[in-house]
Amino acid sequence: MPEFWHSALLPHLESRRSCQEITCYRPHTHDRFSIGLIDSGLTTFAGAAGEALPLAAGDVILIPAGHVHACNPEHGRWSYQMIQADQDWIASLLPEESDGLLAGIHVFRHPGLYGRFSAVNDLLFLDADADAERSEAAFRRALRDCAELAPHRRIAPATDAALLARLSAVLDLLHGDGPAPVLDELAMVAGMDKYRLIRAVKRATGLPPLAWRQNDRVITARAMLRDGRSLAETAHALGFADQSHFHRVFRAHVAATPGAYRR
Repeated sequence: MPEFWHSALLPHLESRRSCQEITCYRPHTHDRFSIGLIDSGLTTFAGAAGEALPLAAGDVILIPAGHVHACNPEHGRWSYQMIQADQDWIASLLPEESDGLLAGIHVFRHPGLYGRFSAVNDLLFLDADADAERSEAAFRRALRDCAELAPHRRIAPATDAALLARLSAVLDLLHGDGPAPVLDELAMVAGMDKYRLIRAVKRATGLPPLAWRQNDRVITARAMLRDGRSLAETAHALGFADQSHFHRVFRAHVAATPGAYRR
């Protein structure tokens, strides 16, 4: 079972430790900067453009907010850690002229970097509440190392910012907590037929319209659960048909149940 860490005193941070043996993630995004650590086993990273990138024990992957991705195990057991933090906070810790780490996905293969981030995560799980300054200093040192090291691989952003702005009214409708809008309605708002709309939304966001809506609702659900809202209240507020439906969608994006995440 995955183990999650949250703190009311450090709401800009969360983390998990997990182990998987089967395909568990559908393509998704986060509204936070993600730092993934591969502890053991093999996984394949898939991004919005469909590229497949194998990751192995000791790899560190940095994923800025909003980048579509999915990682699933290859050939058996895969153990990993994932630290997530508000992107503005991460930006404040980066050395000057190192904001390129926020502009694309970076994979590092440096044992020392894996060890440094793993130690940061150990600190969070041990007792970060007691020493927030120490946690911040540890993050700063690890991010400085990232800025100084050459990545093994960099994946440039795959979204279209101009098209994203053009589709803002469509995304506003998809963001609502009512029944899912029909494609014909969305196409009318966008001024294009529904097939062109599906392609446009995927090019702009990395996900087709209804997948984007589900991902958006899971992001909101995570924030609500971290704030202490109940599963029933969260499911109802976000317009899920029932808790069972909420459970299925949440698990497909988070590889954990809402109850396990909320603990």
